Amino acid sequence: MSNSRRHFLQKASLASVPLIVNSSVLGRGGATSPNSRVQLACIGVGGQGTGNMNNFLQDDRVKVLAVCDVDQNHRDRALGIAKLNNKDGYSDYRKLMKRKDIDAVMIATPDHWHSLITVAAARSGKDIYCEKPLAASIGEGRFVADIVKNEKRVLQCGTWRRSGIHSRMACEWVRNGYIGDLKEVNIGVPGTFQIRGGYSGMEGSQEIPKEFDYKMWSGTTPDAPYTAARCHFNFRWVNDYAPGYVTDWGAHFIDVAHWGMNTDDTGPIEISAKNVKRREKGIYDAVESFHVRYVYKDDIEMTLFSTNDPSLWGTKFIGTEGSVFVENQKLITDPPELLRKKLNGNDERLYVSKHHHRNFIDCVFSRKRTASSVESAHRAASACHLGSIAAHIGKSLKFNPKKEKFLGNSEANDLLMRKFHGKWKLS
Repeated sequence: MSNSRRHFLQKASLASVPLIVNSSVLGRGGATSPNSRVQLACIGVGGQGTGNMNNFLQDDRVKVLAVCDVDQNHRDRALGIAKLNNKDGYSDYRKLMKRKDIDAVMIATPDHWHSLITVAAARSGKDIYCEKPLAASIGEGRFVADIVKNEKRVLQCGTWRRSGIHSRMACEWVRNGYIGDLKEVNIGVPGTFQIRGGYSGMEGSQEIPKEFDYKMWSGTTPDAPYTAARCHFNFRWVNDYAPGYVTDWGAHFIDVAHWGMNTDDTGPIEISAKNVKRREKGIYDAVESFHVRYVYKDDIEMTLFSTNDPSLWGTKFIGTEGSVFVENQKLITDPPELLRKKLNGNDERLYVSKHHHRNFIDCVFSRKRTASSVESAHRAASACHLGSIAAHIGKSLKFNPKKEKFLGNSEANDLLMRKFHGKWKLS
């Protein structure tokens, strides 16, 4: 952040005055003063990244200065949306990180790039909005969380349900005992890959399009023949890049579960998996069908399972006196009258955020914790990866959430950190 903007923020913080004030105070003609704007770069501007960028463009406290994507088609589209010149478009994030006029970055790349780009951003003094999961393995996630904290950067993970009123209401009812003692949490995610583009996963190798830097896209992962079927949205179904819906939807729903369970700084102590199925042929080799059982402290059990019944996609808390099911705008309680329950003066209130992207910008100014902070994001992603490891090994596993190590299973411990290929290192 430039000296003028840093001085402005520090002065406002010391004065303990609201940072969002009348625009006439900050700039002329109703405009926001340039010194009060967060100057943002967007890295990964496919579908999700463009959606994030559009959200930030609607905030007059934000100015998008640059975009980065290994696909020139994505990059050119984003440059047009942000009304930028070609010189502000990058194919390599490392060049963008050298710019001193950028205060923060939005990261919406495939999962296998999250850790390297987040660490680079933190070390270059930039705040971070990073899509979920925070990292592609547990070891990477811990490394990222420690670096972000050590560098005193603000990070918001894209687990946006923490900015939804229904998720907060459900978790407050659970945390305050309105369904009795919590005993179980059931999480349903899709049971069949929702593949885009009409691909089957059986496609053969193709010539790499001239506008696509496939080598950079692959980055830290093993070499593989190019086919459009493995790239962009459908990377989710290829195990070298992501473990399917275990993280793609699991990261969202487990994050809500942890919020209600009050386990944002810990994890399960036992994990097992059954009914694990993968496709027998083709490149889409991530686990597609599964039933993962987790045990947390106080013998609370959490289950992450795949299902083709959309009514079960979400997070259900089950207690001794009732239950709460929540997903986005859906909130179902047993007993039904719990829906009308208001918290009393002694009840615990949880973090209030009404807009996930605006909450990030609020915290860039205030330097306070975001709705989906780095530790909670790491722990939610870790639970996903623990489930993926249990599905891979096929045995019940014991885990120490404080040390973040498996007990008595070297094979499982070898999977805590993803192996980087080529010249890339996380250091």
